[in-house]
Amino acid sequence: MTKTSDLPYRLGVGAVLLNGAGQVFVAQRIDTPGAWQMPQGGIDKDEDPRLAVMRELQEEIGTDKAEIIAETPDWLTYDLPKDVRKKVWKGKYRGQKQKWYALRYRGADADIDLEAHKHPEFDQWRWVDMAELPDLIVPFKRDMYQQIVEAFRHLAGGEPS
Repeated sequence: MTKTSDLPYRLGVGAVLLNGAGQVFVAQRIDTPGAWQMPQGGIDKDEDPRLAVMRELQEEIGTDKAEIIAETPDWLTYDLPKDVRKKVWKGKYRGQKQKWYALRYRGADADIDLEAHKHPEFDQWRWVDMAELPDLIVPFKRDMYQQIVEAFRHLAGGEPS
């Protein structure tokens, strides 16, 4: 039997999408009612992470009307719980290693379309204060979300006038 520590991390990206008021976009997962998260996803083979985060926005929320304004200095990781690991990615990965980007949203709320992709991941969305993020995420990702908040806290005040 393979030990968790022997499994690789799946490479991915995540988006801290900030509106003009400095609030963060979160959406509720269709497959896990009550679980809210920021857009995130895998990096395709040979894909640049900055391009991957824009692609993920387009796929998951139907728009990429945003510009990258910051990124985490390091890759962040989380491990999946054993029961989840068996169901996700056919058990090939122990969790994810992700590069997170803060992006300023340049679109309107009406541009967000959770059903733009043929396999939607989310069923509702909202803007929240950045400090709320760790309390909204599933427990096994909470430490990573706290690191994300710490990295981007300075951006939460909104755009300068």
